Amino acid sequence: MNFAIQPVDTGIVCVYLIAVVLFGMWIGRGKKDLDGYLLGGRDLPWWAILGSIVATETSTATFLSVPGIAYAAGGDMRFLQLAFGFVLGRMLVAVILLPQYFQGHLYTAYEVLHKQFGGGVKTFASLLFLVTRNLGDGLRLFLAGIALEKAIGIELHWCIVLIGLLTILYTFFGGMKAVVWSDCIQLVVYVSGGLIALYLLVQALPTGWAGLWEFGHETGRWHLFDLRIRSTDNFSFWSEPYTLIAGLLGGAVLSFGTHGTDQMMVQRFLCARNERAARRALILSGFAAFGQFALFLLLGVALACFYTQVDPRTFEHADEVLASYIVEYLPTGLIGLTLAAVFAAAMSTLSSSLNSSASAAVNDLYAPWHTYKGTTVRPEKMVTASRAFTIAFGVLQIAIGLGASALSKSVIGDALAIAGFAAGILVGVFLLGVWGNGIDRRAAFLGMLGGFVILVYAKFGTTLAWTWFAPLGALFTYFIGWSSNLFFSPSAKPPQTAAESRST
Repeated sequence: MNFAIQPVDTGIVCVYLIAVVLFGMWIGRGKKDLDGYLLGGRDLPWWAILGSIVATETSTATFLSVPGIAYAAGGDMRFLQLAFGFVLGRMLVAVILLPQYFQGHLYTAYEVLHKQFGGGVKTFASLLFLVTRNLGDGLRLFLAGIALEKAIGIELHWCIVLIGLLTILYTFFGGMKAVVWSDCIQLVVYVSGGLIALYLLVQALPTGWAGLWEFGHETGRWHLFDLRIRSTDNFSFWSEPYTLIAGLLGGAVLSFGTHGTDQMMVQRFLCARNERAARRALILSGFAAFGQFALFLLLGVALACFYTQVDPRTFEHADEVLASYIVEYLPTGLIGLTLAAVFAAAMSTLSSSLNSSASAAVNDLYAPWHTYKGTTVRPEKMVTASRAFTIAFGVLQIAIGLGASALSKSVIGDALAIAGFAAGILVGVFLLGVWGNGIDRRAAFLGMLGGFVILVYAKFGTTLAWTWFAPLGALFTYFIGWSSNLFFSPSAKPPQTAAESRST
């Protein structure tokens, strides 16, 4: 085996990965009912849920790519405009959607759609979540595998399988409680890794913080707000993702979708002791994520300064610069700790993905199918099915990660963009359910289909910036669903969901 780093650092990475698995198995020990396995007993503190939300939305791609945004030629801090939108979007979720999730005894976000449109729309929305979530996270697993390959020298496909299997293990045995508490630990690990890297970078600069500030000012990297609102010869408003309007509007709708209609996040709200605790965790997570992005961007500026003043060189891909600095410049021991932070970001997202996918599959597909056949599923059988789905989705994500290793980076980027389409479409159909009084389920289906077609055209037929995809998908899904409803006669009230029946 040809190690890319010292054996001490390799050992630290391996010990960390094993420790995470053992911790998850320990904290999730004991027999659980469905509430315990999928929702942590609905009794987790708000601050743990906050940490889990932030850790879950931070993948290896975020840890490595956000610094690359500020490092790249012409890079700056404008990405934070999107983070302002994230804060706004979470506030809207807290007001509009969160109360819906605490009416009854729900397990998934999509049970809310059953109240308005019946089981068909709920099933379609849940399937959309499952497809896009597992596609996107399978590709994130591939990116994490690349990082492990460069760190310890194992072939890429074995790295993908290793990270995938370890994540399956502690998610399988520990359930949601293991996922949340592991997320909190991994949040501390990767934020600490980022802070250590930043401190050592600044210490290596000839004039320290003063030099960093001056470099950022001279190169325009402290540029935060882009107030341009119309296209010119050298600037296309609709093609530029980091303007203030695109960031606020795109970030708000994207966050409304990812944190208001994505089962991976909604599942965390349902773990809270009450709606007030969930609201506090949700809103504060927006500010925590903002601070996290600011840290990563500051890291990018420091890297640009370091590779200009200390070690003048360029990188073909900006995403590689932080990983290269970690391996080449951090002292032995800190390399292992910082690389552990990279894998912490990856595993927190992947474990959350597996648990939320299992929850959606069991409650939106498996249980309704048995109800349709007229059979009753015992609680212990539901837990067994949840564990089985955890393994199945883990294997699926490993397969997607292995398949992605044969694709070009541009194809991977396109696939991740397609996976993000779900946010806009689900926002549109949820708003039809909340605000569209009397919308027929067939109109809701047409709205979702129309929104998807529009987004595919926007992605492959225009130069529209990706930050506009979520607002565009939400707008057309809602408009097509609302207008199509004019051609349908009122449908019967959908039957009660299993969750509603349990609450009455």
